[in-house]
Amino acid sequence: MKTYRDLIVWQKSIDLVMLVYKATNQFPNEEVYNLISQIKRSAVSVPSNIAEGYGRNSSGDYVRFLQIASGSLYEFQTQLEISFRLDYLSQEKFNQLNELSIEIEKMLSSLISVIRNNKKKN
Repeated sequence: MKTYRDLIVWQKSIDLVMLVYKATNQFPNEEVYNLISQIKRSAVSVPSNIAEGYGRNSSGDYVRFLQIASGSLYEFQTQLEISFRLDYLSQEKFNQLNELSIEIEKMLSSLISVIRNNKKKN
């Protein structure tokens, strides 16, 4: 692997960000500085922390940034649920975003486990 851009989890996280930006265009204008801002920031934080952690010189730092990405993803999932319950998202759009976020969640968890296990072996 040459760069963080080769990580499927990073690629899927970028896809999630793109979908979020498109979906929030349909939110009410009064949410611009509230829920729209929050959900975009939490979504953008996921691939950003994956990339930053990848660039660190230690596996411990990498795991820490992947954990931060996971936390941002949980924050995103919460905001997604709120958006859906406020009827800002259709069932279809909610399902699409939620399923992708769960896939990313599992991938992050697996990546963290692999890095930790490799660290123990070395």
